[in-house]
Amino acid sequence: MQETANKKILVATLSVVSNTLLVSGKVLIGFLTGSVSILSEGIHSGIDLIAAIIAFFSVRESGRPADERHRYGHGKIENISGTVEAVLIIVAALWIMYEAVSKLRHPGEVEQLGWGIAVMAISSIVNLFVSTILMRTAKQTDSIALEADAMHLRTDVYTSLGVMVGLAAIKLTGITILDPIAAIAVALLIIKAGIDLTKQAFFPLVDVSLPEDEEQEIISIIESYSTNYLEFHKLRTRKAGSERHIDLHLVVPKDFSIRHVHSLCDLIEGELKRRFPGAQVLIHTEPCAPEQCKNCAPSSKNCPNNVQ
Repeated sequence: MQETANKKILVATLSVVSNTLLVSGKVLIGFLTGSVSILSEGIHSGIDLIAAIIAFFSVRESGRPADERHRYGHGKIENISGTVEAVLIIVAALWIMYEAVSKLRHPGEVEQLGWGIAVMAISSIVNLFVSTILMRTAKQTDSIALEADAMHLRTDVYTSLGVMVGLAAIKLTGITILDPIAAIAVALLIIKAGIDLTKQAFFPLVDVSLPEDEEQEIISIIESYSTNYLEFHKLRTRKAGSERHIDLHLVVPKDFSIRHVHSLCDLIEGELKRRFPGAQVLIHTEPCAPEQCKNCAPSSKNCPNNVQ
């Protein structure tokens, strides 16, 4: 677990460093050229930098073990981080649209287009590289904070390319209105990414169950031990950061020993944890009711009491 936490912190640090350099370059070139689309990209990268810093602190804190005040661990810190990042994305996009509309009403000249195109190209390459590392690590560690940061940067790749195309079009046609139009297109893409990220990060905060495909896998694992119990019910699942929480009630033959029941629960729990590393599993066992035993003859092959 500590190795995973260190890996998450390392790539989060990489994101902070790369975003710091890109923000500085975009803002400087934006002021030199007078391009609102480059400035909008600089602001977007500034939000990415804030998001990267939030992601850095969230992955560092979420990796801490449970303590007296946080008995269920610190996993939800990552979900809070992702939600905050999503809100920041949307706010930045709205500000960009405001500035772009102002530029449409009062157009100005865009100068030194070559520098603008160059910084957008460099930004796209750097963000593609860093976002790929972030997304790969997010998938490996199941980190919503790193995934949110990767989505930020991947959006930045597309928007930087959009601005670069807009600047190239101005250079070829001389139509400066293309600059704020490109900025508005950038903002719309950012809003879409922000909405998608909000859904993904916020829902686990209200204990939404795991995705249907994951729940089906959990059910399949439990059912693979069905010859050792009568039934299970009250299956509940949720997620906090990268941690999955699974609990259920398991009905076993009333004559099973505590040791036998405990071993059975260990087997099911171990299988679930192999499939979902880091999962927290809680199994409540119940003895079978008299009517259940009446329906299961002692000689029946389906009766768990007869399983050796």
